[in-house]
Amino acid sequence: MIDIVLLPFQLEFMRNAMIIAVLVAVPTALLSCFMVLKGWSLMGDAVSHAVFPGVVLAHIVGLPYAIGAFVAGMICALAAGFIKDNSRIKQDTVLGVVFAGMFGLGLVLYTNIQTEVHLDHILFGNIMGTGLRDLIQSGVIALLVAGVLVLKRHDLLLHAFDPGQAQAMGLRVGWLHYGLLALLSLTVVGALEAVGVILAIATLIAPGAIAFLLVRRFGAMLIVAVAVSVFAALAGVYISFFIDAAPAPTIVLLLSGAFIVAFAHASHKARRAAARAHPINSA
Repeated sequence: MIDIVLLPFQLEFMRNAMIIAVLVAVPTALLSCFMVLKGWSLMGDAVSHAVFPGVVLAHIVGLPYAIGAFVAGMICALAAGFIKDNSRIKQDTVLGVVFAGMFGLGLVLYTNIQTEVHLDHILFGNIMGTGLRDLIQSGVIALLVAGVLVLKRHDLLLHAFDPGQAQAMGLRVGWLHYGLLALLSLTVVGALEAVGVILAIATLIAPGAIAFLLVRRFGAMLIVAVAVSVFAALAGVYISFFIDAAPAPTIVLLLSGAFIVAFAHASHKARRAAARAHPINSA
């Protein structure tokens, strides 16, 4: 029995899958806290979809996929910001149009080229096929993104809540804004190999949303988000081995389940607080 339980840890491809899952889980969890507080959930969705044509174009010209994905993500973010600032259209509408257009462009390009890269690997990841190069790339991205977010967390937090106050205090709001977009694009590139384009949005939003429901201090929010994300990553890869399922959807399902549990806990806690505050009405 113990041999069966430990079997995934004895296989190299499973160990690599768990390592890269954690390397993706940490930066996405940290970034998700800022995304949730800033209300950028749709921005994460847009950038995740927008990297698709960048990957295809990178293949056409012979560049690494990471470069194409990063450039495409930044173009999407910058284009959305430009349209929003120069029109009466709201940001959510702009993002919906931009990311749908970029994703459609990627599909058109993909269907017109011959490539050994399967579409499913781009859309849903290929975590079981990761090698040393993928581990190094994701590790460097994780270290860079996590380091910047931790070092600049106070400035980014103020910018998320009150950009006007941040500017009044002498912070470079523009640098913070576009720096966060650059980190988002870079994080999506890191998640591309593990969870793919479609499911990257869940890893960018769910951990922060779960932590937001459970704690009230931002420092604790970062810790809880990382803990939840890492647990879901490891458990998702492990469970997928035994149920013969794709790891990325399994990870997302675990995050979704954790969100439901966190929501139920927060709702129950709010009802108990309301009952203590108004005992007569609750009776």
